[in-house]
Amino acid sequence: MSDLQSKDHPAQDAKQSSELAPDLHLPATIGVRPMPAGPRWRRMTLALGMLVLGAVGGAYWWMHRQPALPPGIAEGNGRIEADPIDIATKFAGRILELRADEGDRVTAGQVVAVMDTRDLAASLKKSEAQVEQAQKAINEARANLDQQRTQVLLAKQEMERTQTLVKQGWATKELFDQRRQTLDGANAAEIAAEARVTEVEHALDAATHDVELYKVNIADNTLVAPRDGRIEYRIANVGEVLPAGGKVFTMLDISYVYMDIYLPTLEAGRAKIGTDARIVLDSYPDRPIPATVVFVATQAQFTPKMVETKTERDKLMFRVRVRIDPELLRAHADAVRSGLPGVAYVKFDPSTAWPERLLGKP
Repeated sequence: MSDLQSKDHPAQDAKQSSELAPDLHLPATIGVRPMPAGPRWRRMTLALGMLVLGAVGGAYWWMHRQPALPPGIAEGNGRIEADPIDIATKFAGRILELRADEGDRVTAGQVVAVMDTRDLAASLKKSEAQVEQAQKAINEARANLDQQRTQVLLAKQEMERTQTLVKQGWATKELFDQRRQTLDGANAAEIAAEARVTEVEHALDAATHDVELYKVNIADNTLVAPRDGRIEYRIANVGEVLPAGGKVFTMLDISYVYMDIYLPTLEAGRAKIGTDARIVLDSYPDRPIPATVVFVATQAQFTPKMVETKTERDKLMFRVRVRIDPELLRAHADAVRSGLPGVAYVKFDPSTAWPERLLGKP
């Protein structure tokens, strides 16, 4: 019966079979497409590399970082500076000769330039001739004075003899009066001769002073370095005509080298003149330079518009100057430069010891 039913209803049997085994229509094997591994691995490699670089950078920073300063020491950034000195003309004139150039080391008193002084030399010769003339006039005036003194002596003697003769009756009163007038004239001439000597002596002094003045002016036209230092700029050249005060060179005074830093109110208030300091230049980080505080500003350099709270007062910055020992500068004159950046450390607490990295000798 069942066989007959199967044969009679084949469609129904197929439907039941499909309902009981729905997976019979699926393929025997299903292929899975693999994801491409290239971009993913590159991202992973890049992230790993960044982590490694970060770790290496952190380790380098940790190994080379500067340890914190102990209490009692303040620091500030600045630039090393040397006092500039302008070598300029005292009078208007033409540059005749230059004996130095940029970068040259010069010593105090060394001639660096010579100005044309032919006009002053001519004036000097004129004054010297006036000195000679005044000297001759003095000799003449003194000889005339001696002569007048002789006349006074003679007139005095004649009056005395005449006075005696008048008493004896051998001379008249009229002759005595004549001798007295002669003596008075001789005395007046002597006074005039003395005044003439004084006059020509003053003329000689004036001419002598003119000679000295022209010599000083000629010497001032020979430009010399006022201090030991280095020529930084040459501003003029040979043949140029400069006015009075015209600059020829600008030099650096290597005996006065300093660094200006700015410290907040609390630290600047504890810094005093003579406080021990150190300067560390960026180009020589392992060679701290001993220095001393020589200036502390009495007024803040950066002041808020309104100072009402402690937070605002902490923004006040005071300029502090630390100077390098001149003897140390003379020993290292060739290495002295201007404009190098660095850090200055100020030890305002005497009981605090310098860190080891700031104890090294320059």
